[in-house]
Amino acid sequence: MTKQNFLKGTIILIIAGMITRFLGFINRIVVARLMGEEGIGLYNMALPTLFLMYTISQIGLPIAIAKRVAEADAKNDHKKIKQILVISLTVTISLSIISSVLMFLLIPFISNHLLTDQRVYYPLMAIIPIIPISAVSAVIRGYFQGRQNMKPQSYAQVIEQIVRILFILLLVSWLVPYGIEYAAAGAMVAVIIGEAVSLLFMLHMFQIKKRIKLRSQFFHYIQSGKKTLHQLFSIAIPSTASRLVSSISNFLEPILVSQSLAIAGVQTAVATKQYGALTGYALPLLFLPTFITHSLAVALVPNISEAEANNHKKLIHYRIHQAIRLSFASGAIATVILSLFADSILTAMYGTNNASLFLKLMAPCFLFMYIQFPLNATLQALDLAKQAMWNNIIATMIKFTILISLTTNPQIGIYGAAIAMCVGVMIGTIFHLVTLYRRVRFYIPFLMVFKMITLIGFTYWAGILLIKIFSFSEGQMYSFILILVILLICYMIFLFSLRFISKEELQQLKRK
Repeated sequence: MTKQNFLKGTIILIIAGMITRFLGFINRIVVARLMGEEGIGLYNMALPTLFLMYTISQIGLPIAIAKRVAEADAKNDHKKIKQILVISLTVTISLSIISSVLMFLLIPFISNHLLTDQRVYYPLMAIIPIIPISAVSAVIRGYFQGRQNMKPQSYAQVIEQIVRILFILLLVSWLVPYGIEYAAAGAMVAVIIGEAVSLLFMLHMFQIKKRIKLRSQFFHYIQSGKKTLHQLFSIAIPSTASRLVSSISNFLEPILVSQSLAIAGVQTAVATKQYGALTGYALPLLFLPTFITHSLAVALVPNISEAEANNHKKLIHYRIHQAIRLSFASGAIATVILSLFADSILTAMYGTNNASLFLKLMAPCFLFMYIQFPLNATLQALDLAKQAMWNNIIATMIKFTILISLTTNPQIGIYGAAIAMCVGVMIGTIFHLVTLYRRVRFYIPFLMVFKMITLIGFTYWAGILLIKIFSFSEGQMYSFILILVILLICYMIFLFSLRFISKEELQQLKRK
């Protein structure tokens, strides 16, 4: 089994994430050009149901599998690893079959009564085959993460996107003449084919790399797997609950914002426009660095789980510090750029700078979001998934309370929603830090906090200085690119000077 160290595994995931995001952007362009706004509308109406089915059929098992496999691998317990796989496959396949049957029965009701367009019936029906495929993929992905081999899932992500784009071109072009609903269903079928090819690739890699025979004594491992099932569910259930809370929060948020703005006397059309600027323009830019922090979080779970299994307390603390440091480093430069060049970036991307105040207000607060990902992963790796779930629930409740209180005030309006989002992110991160301190006495040292503030301060000062030197104003694209390149060079100098990235970590990347 090809095993990578923490940094190598993270970089593999980051590179795959960058390529996947780029291909995903191309995919959206292809879909938009082939199907138009109406077709995209039908396709996007079906997507929330797809994501819900993912959550139900996987029930948070990938993280649980990664942790338990890493623990068993640290003890060289191959029988335990096999039992984890057998139990996980049994649970996910059973749930996916039940979910598929329920989907088949409920789709006519969903398309005719819950959704506004009955034509969504066809893309919804196309979702059904994805459910068992994604369920099995989740198990294999969790297995590779637990063995700290990030290459198979990274390659699989890229392969999936390439196959999806090719089949969207083929199927949607073929089905558009028959009706936009069939074209939307064809786009969903392209998702199925992409998932299937990705799964076949991971199964092939599993066949090559495996040290265990799954079919041997399969039912014996199921019958004797009660303890393993409990160990998996102790992480999977709270993790799923956290995701459901997030899904419910995303569902309720636009309702609460629109109702609160209505109470504040804001007209419906204006409220929709303001919420669109916040969620459509500002938030995607604020979440842009999270593919790096997410990669760190994925790589962190098996590393900390292995360290805990070997009772290496110092290594656990070092890994958490390292993840926070690197997450902050990836988010700090984004924060400075979004704060200084909000108007130019928004105008270049969307043709309007209406959301610039949102970016300037929220960017510093979202630094907490960037370090929240590895903190959440750490809690799950330390068997504190239940505490992480409650932290998320309480933070969401506080966010909604502030949202309603502020957004109903006519003088604050939509900015109340932005402030509530910032407070929710900050409180969730602080709660995670408090939980870690109580359980493993982890805290961020004052010296690191000082370095964080210094890094942000120096980078912001360098940006202001460059703007004055080049007399930069909105719309000067060449000047913006030049300032950005120089600012990035300055930022790298600051990173190494403040030892956010050390020579030892660079040497780790060279090790096999």
